[in-house]
Amino acid sequence: MSTRILIRNGHVIDPASGVDGLHDVSIVDGKVHAIGPSSDFDADRTLDATGCLVVPGLVDLAARLREPGYEHERMLESELAAAVAGGVTSLVCPPDTDPVLDEPGLVEMLKFRAKNLQRARVFPLGALTRSLAGEILTEMAELKEAGCIGFGQADVPLANTQVLQRALQYASTFGYTVWLHPQDRDLGRGVAASGPLATRLGLAGVPVAAETIAIFTIVELMRSTGARVHLCRLSSAAGVALVRAAKAEGLPLSCDVSINSLLLTDNDIGYFDSRARLEPPLRQQRDRDALSQALADGTIDALVSDHTPVEPDAKTLPFAESEPGATGLELLLPLALRWGQDSGAGRLRAIEVVTSAPSALLDVDGLGRLSAGSTADLCIVDPAVEWQVEPDSLRSQGKHTPFGGYAVQGRARFTLVDGRLVHG
Repeated sequence: MSTRILIRNGHVIDPASGVDGLHDVSIVDGKVHAIGPSSDFDADRTLDATGCLVVPGLVDLAARLREPGYEHERMLESELAAAVAGGVTSLVCPPDTDPVLDEPGLVEMLKFRAKNLQRARVFPLGALTRSLAGEILTEMAELKEAGCIGFGQADVPLANTQVLQRALQYASTFGYTVWLHPQDRDLGRGVAASGPLATRLGLAGVPVAAETIAIFTIVELMRSTGARVHLCRLSSAAGVALVRAAKAEGLPLSCDVSINSLLLTDNDIGYFDSRARLEPPLRQQRDRDALSQALADGTIDALVSDHTPVEPDAKTLPFAESEPGATGLELLLPLALRWGQDSGAGRLRAIEVVTSAPSALLDVDGLGRLSAGSTADLCIVDPAVEWQVEPDSLRSQGKHTPFGGYAVQGRARFTLVDGRLVHG
């Protein structure tokens, strides 16, 4: 039976097509039927979007779901509920689960469970090496067939350059994208960004060179192998400069930045606040400014939540011993809008970096856009609603965020996935 939904009186913003104005949106059987007048459209259900933005569903390229590994705590259910509450309709999960996503059966199980929940779409990254140990390459072809959209090491550095070279050669041969967090293993052993604050607090520092040395190595290997690489969560001005040069050279390189690094600095650590214990570590103001400019001008392709739910016991330890990570799925949308306004990049670019831009990196037809024939994954956002981030009220089981207590503006009223109302 055909399902027909009409969204009326909304301000439609679709960065992919340049649409930015008042339009109705009609949906038939999970696809966008039309953007425009709807007087002759016979709807089964009508959603009033007066005063709201109608945007493509958000695509988050970095969100940990803690499954496989925490099925007994129903982590997948809670984190996907958090995703759609934040307007996120598609997300990429890193392979550092427990067990690691290095076997096709594990990937198939995750995809099956996520599909049955009928909330956000889940796109797993397969492990680049077995158990992320950095020694033996995984069976990438089998993992790809099971549903992986790329391969990476999550936050586990691949110290053996020869193994990395072989991985990039193999990936290049089959056209796979390798997702790498650029951080040198030995230089990256600290817990805070090197600088005056880390020195004053007595915290082991992570120098910018930890990032730039890794990027130098990756770029050099890209030149020799022809591999396509996505750099996960840039954190420094020097890293941005290297990426800008590599892109100018024409290398198939893309990258993202986390909402944490985009809006915060190492000063937000305050007096050993473990909520700001993050990976990569928060850096200085000049780095934050460079990241913001790079996201605005397209050097950085996408903005991610870097959602990492951490158990309370792991965050109540001393700063250096606490587990890095913060919840972010429900905060990505309002914080992206805040960045667009505060930076001058504008609302259109703010929406682009969490919708069509990351979607283009996944190469999945119909996602990240609102046009006739596209998949009806969308979010109806009330841009005027003001709310305070209260961690205990978040749907995620991860209740720790450095944005706790922040006043933000903009919230998802309705979220649709495949034309189904999954939030609101």
